[in-house]
Amino acid sequence: MNYTEIYEATKFIESKITAKPSVAVILGSGLSDLANEIDNPVIIKYSEIPHFPVSTVQGHKGNLISGQIKGVNVLCMQGRFHYYEGYTMDEVTFPERIFAAMGIKTLIVTNAAGGVNKNFSCGDIMLITDHINFMPNPLIGKNDERFGVRFPSMNEAYDKNLRQIAIQSAESLGIKLQQGIYVAGTGPSFETPAEYMMYRTIGCSAVGMSTVPEVIVARHCGIKVLGLSVISNVFNEDNNEEQTHDEVLENVNNASKNMVKLVKTIISRL
Repeated sequence: MNYTEIYEATKFIESKITAKPSVAVILGSGLSDLANEIDNPVIIKYSEIPHFPVSTVQGHKGNLISGQIKGVNVLCMQGRFHYYEGYTMDEVTFPERIFAAMGIKTLIVTNAAGGVNKNFSCGDIMLITDHINFMPNPLIGKNDERFGVRFPSMNEAYDKNLRQIAIQSAESLGIKLQQGIYVAGTGPSFETPAEYMMYRTIGCSAVGMSTVPEVIVARHCGIKVLGLSVISNVFNEDNNEEQTHDEVLENVNNASKNMVKLVKTIISRL
């Protein structure tokens, strides 16, 4: 972690935006439509921000957008960074350090995930209740006390009050909201049937290749987190058809309208 780089990137972003954001939103694969709902948008390309990584994955547009959703000042990431792209964990979680430096107190993370729970369907939205991490921990290395303590608690990685707001928001919209544990692996290969079965056995409901490092660093910085997954495919041990990234994006795009409505309603209730 390089504090000088974080400071320089933060000051650059603050010089470009007009309102101080209180909520940050990370939009995963195929979920960038929420950015179209932002009022008075100020768009900053990742490539313009000092020291900021650049998205290389299809479905991640690579824009940082400031503006308002339902009257709330937000900072929205159209696309994230992944360990499998070759970035270090410091680079993957660089935006969360910036959020903390900007004084943002709430982070909403979204992603596309494979369904492990056999009761899930493609297009379901899952509220993340907890996670299991099979990726390198982004806090490994020297700790900077300006951000957080050496051994931060992950007892409530996903804020209980925010989860209740999400549940109430989904009910008000008539959107079915699944709940479950998210497990993160490095990727970029999709999981084997044996891995899916292992994840199911240990109690996971969805699997993906992102989100958990962001959440760990956000919690290290004292930012409260809400996590939502769109279920892009569901593992069926009796059907071993190969899954492609294009199919994932197609399934997520079909569910994005509900995700947009849900996130907007959640933000309006914060």
